[in-house]
Amino acid sequence: MANLIVRNIEKDIVDALKAQAGKNGRSAEAEHRQILKMALLAPKKRSFAEVLQDIPDVGNDSDFARVQDQAGSDQDVFD
Repeated sequence: MANLIVRNIEKDIVDALKAQAGKNGRSAEAEHRQILKMALLAPKKRSFAEVLQDIPDVGNDSDFARVQDQAGSDQDVFD
């Protein structure tokens, strides 16, 4: 395995790392490794557009056509 040295880290970041490490029962170094692993190797989240593109093409647009109420206007429905 390789070694990584990170210099000039602000004290508040170091304190937050140590606090998070303590909550997770790890050393600051182990917590740092886990943060890097999750940030760099975790599966990438797909964009909303990518999710929409994966929706199967089923049905026709007419299947989703709006049916007007017999009263003639939407306002009557909410009165």
